[in-house]
Amino acid sequence: MATEKRLSARRKHTLKGCMLVVAGNLLDAEANVKAKERETFLADKCPPVELPYSRDELLELCQKLHEQIIISEDERYGIEFKLNMVLNEVRDLNIKIVDLRGKFKRPRLKKVRMSADAMLKALLGSKHTVNMDLRANLKQVKKEVKEEDKQLRDVGDWRKNIEDKSDRKKMFDS
Repeated sequence: MATEKRLSARRKHTLKGCMLVVAGNLLDAEANVKAKERETFLADKCPPVELPYSRDELLELCQKLHEQIIISEDERYGIEFKLNMVLNEVRDLNIKIVDLRGKFKRPRLKKVRMSADAMLKALLGSKHTVNMDLRANLKQVKKEVKEEDKQLRDVGDWRKNIEDKSDRKKMFDS
Protein backbone atom coordinates (compact mmCIF):
# COMPACT_ATOMS: atom_id res chain seq x y z
CA MET A 1 0.00 0.00 0.00
CA ALA A 2 2.90 2.28 0.58
CA THR A 3 3.92 2.00 -3.08
CA GLU A 4 0.51 3.11 -4.30
CA LYS A 5 0.12 6.83 -4.68
CA ARG A 6 -2.89 8.46 -3.16
CA LEU A 7 -4.82 11.04 -5.13
CA SER A 8 -4.96 14.53 -3.77
CA ALA A 9 -8.34 16.11 -3.06
CA ARG A 10 -7.94 18.50 -5.99
CA ARG A 11 -7.11 15.64 -8.40
CA LYS A 12 -10.12 13.64 -7.15
CA HIS A 13 -12.35 16.65 -7.66
CA THR A 14 -11.16 17.18 -11.24
CA LEU A 15 -11.59 13.47 -12.05
CA LYS A 16 -15.14 13.51 -10.70
CA GLY A 17 -15.90 16.59 -12.75
CA CYS A 18 -14.56 14.91 -15.90
CA MET A 19 -16.59 11.78 -15.20
CA LEU A 20 -19.75 13.85 -14.79
CA VAL A 21 -19.11 15.68 -18.08
CA VAL A 22 -18.60 12.37 -19.93
CA ALA A 23 -21.73 10.88 -18.32
CA GLY A 24 -23.74 13.97 -19.30
CA ASN A 25 -22.52 13.68 -22.89
CA LEU A 26 -23.46 10.00 -22.99
CA LEU A 27 -26.96 10.77 -21.64
CA ASP A 28 -27.43 13.50 -24.26
CA ALA A 29 -26.34 11.13 -27.04
CA GLU A 30 -28.70 8.41 -25.74
CA ALA A 31 -31.59 10.90 -25.60
CA ASN A 32 -30.89 11.96 -29.20
CA VAL A 33 -30.85 8.33 -30.36
CA LYS A 34 -34.16 7.64 -28.60
CA ALA A 35 -35.73 10.74 -30.17
CA LYS A 36 -34.61 9.65 -33.64
CA GLU A 37 -35.94 6.12 -33.06
CA ARG A 38 -39.27 7.55 -31.95
CA GLU A 39 -39.52 9.78 -35.02
CA THR A 40 -38.76 6.88 -37.37
CA PHE A 41 -41.27 4.62 -35.58
CA LEU A 42 -44.00 7.27 -35.76
CA ALA A 43 -43.20 7.94 -39.42
CA ASP A 44 -43.60 4.23 -40.17
CA LYS A 45 -46.75 3.67 -38.11
CA CYS A 46 -48.47 7.03 -38.63
CA PRO A 47 -47.95 8.47 -42.10
CA PRO A 48 -48.97 12.10 -42.56
CA VAL A 49 -52.69 12.50 -43.16
CA GLU A 50 -53.89 14.00 -46.41
CA LEU A 51 -57.45 15.15 -45.94
CA PRO A 52 -59.61 14.60 -48.98
CA TYR A 53 -62.29 17.10 -49.94
CA SER A 54 -65.13 14.77 -50.91
CA ARG A 55 -67.46 13.08 -48.43
CA ASP A 56 -66.90 9.55 -49.80
CA GLU A 57 -63.14 9.87 -49.52
CA LEU A 58 -63.52 11.14 -45.90
CA LEU A 59 -65.70 8.14 -44.99
CA GLU A 60 -63.17 5.79 -46.57
CA LEU A 61 -60.34 7.46 -44.62
CA CYS A 62 -62.35 7.15 -41.38
CA GLN A 63 -62.98 3.44 -41.99
CA LYS A 64 -59.28 2.88 -42.70
CA LEU A 65 -58.29 4.72 -39.50
CA HIS A 66 -60.87 2.76 -37.54
CA GLU A 67 -59.41 -0.54 -38.79
CA GLN A 68 -55.90 0.60 -37.82
CA ILE A 69 -57.14 1.55 -34.35
CA ILE A 70 -58.73 -1.90 -33.90
CA ILE A 71 -55.48 -3.61 -34.96
CA SER A 72 -53.37 -1.48 -32.60
CA GLU A 73 -55.80 -2.09 -29.71
CA ASP A 74 -55.59 -5.85 -30.31
CA GLU A 75 -51.80 -5.66 -30.24
CA ARG A 76 -51.86 -3.57 -27.06
CA TYR A 77 -54.26 -6.01 -25.37
CA GLY A 78 -52.06 -8.97 -26.33
CA ILE A 79 -48.93 -7.26 -25.05
CA GLU A 80 -50.63 -6.30 -21.75
CA PHE A 81 -51.87 -9.87 -21.30
CA LYS A 82 -48.38 -11.28 -21.88
CA LEU A 83 -46.89 -8.69 -19.53
CA ASN A 84 -49.35 -9.59 -16.75
CA MET A 85 -48.59 -13.30 -17.23
CA VAL A 86 -44.84 -12.66 -17.00
CA LEU A 87 -45.27 -10.46 -13.91
CA ASN A 88 -47.37 -13.14 -12.20
CA GLU A 89 -44.78 -15.78 -13.06
CA VAL A 90 -41.98 -13.58 -11.68
CA ARG A 91 -43.98 -13.01 -8.48
CA ASP A 92 -44.57 -16.76 -8.07
CA LEU A 93 -40.89 -17.51 -8.65
CA ASN A 94 -39.90 -14.90 -6.07
CA ILE A 95 -42.24 -16.53 -3.57
CA LYS A 96 -40.69 -19.94 -4.32
CA ILE A 97 -37.22 -18.50 -3.86
CA VAL A 98 -38.16 -17.03 -0.48
CA ASP A 99 -39.69 -20.36 0.55
CA LEU A 100 -36.59 -22.28 -0.50
CA ARG A 101 -34.30 -19.92 1.38
CA GLY A 102 -36.33 -20.30 4.52
CA LYS A 103 -35.65 -16.73 5.56
CA PHE A 104 -39.24 -15.67 5.85
CA LYS A 105 -39.57 -12.77 8.23
CA ARG A 106 -42.26 -13.57 10.71
CA PRO A 107 -44.35 -10.56 11.62
CA ARG A 108 -44.50 -9.45 15.20
CA LEU A 109 -47.68 -10.72 16.77
CA LYS A 110 -49.71 -8.61 19.12
CA LYS A 111 -50.46 -9.96 22.56
CA VAL A 112 -54.11 -10.88 22.80
CA ARG A 113 -55.87 -11.88 25.97
CA MET A 114 -58.10 -14.76 25.08
CA SER A 115 -59.67 -17.51 27.10
CA ALA A 116 -59.18 -21.14 26.21
CA ASP A 117 -62.80 -21.41 25.01
CA ALA A 118 -62.42 -18.39 22.74
CA MET A 119 -59.14 -19.74 21.37
CA LEU A 120 -60.67 -23.12 20.54
CA LYS A 121 -63.66 -21.42 18.97
CA ALA A 122 -61.34 -19.33 16.80
CA LEU A 123 -59.31 -22.36 15.76
CA LEU A 124 -62.12 -24.84 15.23
CA GLY A 125 -64.76 -22.42 14.02
CA SER A 126 -68.17 -21.58 15.39
CA LYS A 127 -69.62 -25.02 14.52
CA HIS A 128 -67.57 -26.83 17.14
CA THR A 129 -68.49 -25.81 20.65
CA VAL A 130 -65.98 -27.21 23.08
CA ASN A 131 -66.23 -26.18 26.71
CA MET A 132 -62.89 -26.46 28.28
CA ASP A 133 -63.51 -26.00 31.95
CA LEU A 134 -60.16 -26.89 33.43
CA ARG A 135 -61.30 -26.64 37.02
CA ALA A 136 -63.97 -29.29 36.49
CA ASN A 137 -61.28 -31.86 35.71
CA LEU A 138 -59.38 -31.23 38.93
CA LYS A 139 -59.48 -33.87 41.63
CA GLN A 140 -61.57 -33.00 44.65
CA VAL A 141 -59.67 -33.38 47.92
CA LYS A 142 -61.42 -33.44 51.28
CA LYS A 143 -59.52 -31.75 54.04
CA GLU A 144 -59.26 -33.59 57.32
CA VAL A 145 -59.40 -31.36 60.33
CA LYS A 146 -57.25 -32.45 63.28
CA GLU A 147 -58.34 -31.67 66.80
CA GLU A 148 -55.11 -29.88 67.65
CA ASP A 149 -55.56 -27.55 64.71
CA LYS A 150 -59.13 -26.98 65.78
CA GLN A 151 -58.05 -25.99 69.28
CA LEU A 152 -55.42 -23.65 67.92
CA ARG A 153 -58.00 -22.00 65.74
CA ASP A 154 -60.53 -21.72 68.53
CA VAL A 155 -58.18 -19.73 70.75
CA GLY A 156 -60.75 -17.01 71.20
CA ASP A 157 -59.97 -13.82 73.07
CA TRP A 158 -56.23 -13.28 73.67
CA ARG A 159 -56.79 -11.63 77.06
CA LYS A 160 -58.49 -14.74 78.39
CA ASN A 161 -55.61 -16.86 77.09
CA ILE A 162 -53.08 -14.72 78.97
CA GLU A 163 -55.08 -14.94 82.19
CA ASP A 164 -55.09 -18.74 81.92
CA LYS A 165 -51.34 -18.81 81.50
CA SER A 166 -50.85 -16.47 84.47
CA ASP A 167 -52.78 -18.96 86.65
CA ARG A 168 -50.31 -21.65 85.60
CA LYS A 169 -47.43 -19.42 86.61
CA LYS A 170 -48.93 -19.03 90.09
CA MET A 171 -49.08 -22.81 90.44
CA PHE A 172 -45.36 -23.12 89.82
CA ASP A 173 -44.52 -20.23 92.15
CA SER A 174 -46.25 -21.69 95.13
